[in-house]
Amino acid sequence: MTDTKILVVDDDSNISDLLKMYFENEGYDVKLASDGVEGLSYFKMYEPDLVLLDIMLPKKDGWQVCREIREISSKPVIMITAKGEVFDKVLGLELGADDFVVKPFDMKELSARVKAVLRRYQNHTRQNDDEVIKFENIEISLQKYELKLRGKSVDIPPKELELLYFLASNYNRVFTRDQLLDKVWGFDYLGDSRTVDVHVKRLREKLEGASDKWVLKTVWGVGYKFELLN
Repeated sequence: MTDTKILVVDDDSNISDLLKMYFENEGYDVKLASDGVEGLSYFKMYEPDLVLLDIMLPKKDGWQVCREIREISSKPVIMITAKGEVFDKVLGLELGADDFVVKPFDMKELSARVKAVLRRYQNHTRQNDDEVIKFENIEISLQKYELKLRGKSVDIPPKELELLYFLASNYNRVFTRDQLLDKVWGFDYLGDSRTVDVHVKRLREKLEGASDKWVLKTVWGVGYKFELLN
């Protein structure tokens, strides 16, 4: 893990120093930023493999930092905060965060989550460049994080694309919201599945009218599926 770089963005120097010491002892290269503006600047210069991001930050809060990171990169982001409300978790996930840890946290648990998120991201990036899912009027490339409808690229956040890719690659199979949280977001269920509903709603807005050969369908009382129509 000696080549893996972690950027910690937190204005609490005690927590930052603790995280730096712990993860450097585990073999990571760790960089610290104390506010949102510095965090974004370091992200662009340092090109970390993963970001540990606090929410309550000076200059730019963690929500805005996560949003701006997602505009330029799909690198993993784990949000760390003293807030534990479900709303904060759902909002963080909707902005593209990969996991969510509430202070005070256990360092061993955080380390396990870091390794799990990095492993999932690395598995995604090792996929074949030619691995593109295609149906009528739609192409989905997880490697390029690209969605095309009728041959034209469509702007889409990473988590929406990952959800669509997963459903389309398992077409005609129904998945519960909990299963989708596990398969797409890849962490333990956090107590609310509304983030899946929000992502599906936004996907439907993008996909509306694209084809009558497939549909992103709700299976009432169960979950969702990408259904191929006769």
